[in-house]
Amino acid sequence: MTNVKIPQFGELLRPLLSQVPQSAYPGFLARLERSAAARYRGWAESIPEHADGLLACADREDEIADRIEAILPVPEKHEALVSSLLPDTIAVYYDAFSAYTAWEQLAIQADAEKQGSAAWPNLIPAFPEHQDELNALSKLELESGDYLDALLADEAA
Repeated sequence: MTNVKIPQFGELLRPLLSQVPQSAYPGFLARLERSAAARYRGWAESIPEHADGLLACADREDEIADRIEAILPVPEKHEALVSSLLPDTIAVYYDAFSAYTAWEQLAIQADAEKQGSAAWPNLIPAFPEHQDELNALSKLELESGDYLDALLADEAA
């Protein structure tokens, strides 16, 4: 693997994320989780010998999105804004991976999962009534990160 530059996704996406109202932020993140699920499905096609594990990661991303959308959906009054910001946000996210092979992209994603695991607990001050659920979502992010770390270690061995 070449030198992979791991971005700080919070900083990279901040210009767009900062435009999302607090009440819409969890739902916006849920939609980003769905884009990550789509990425995992693409990697499963690119690396079919690991499709089962990568598809399990995709399922976790979808589960996170489902659970957030059930408790903290995007308020209707912010739907147009969220829908307008989402494509650019996804494009910036995808661009961070574009120069790399599928395996290198998985290294970036492993770190992104760890970064993402902090996003949910960081929402607790704004949504304290959902503390348990937000902490549970963090654990799901870490499960995927741990899977990718193990997969990358096996590939490097």
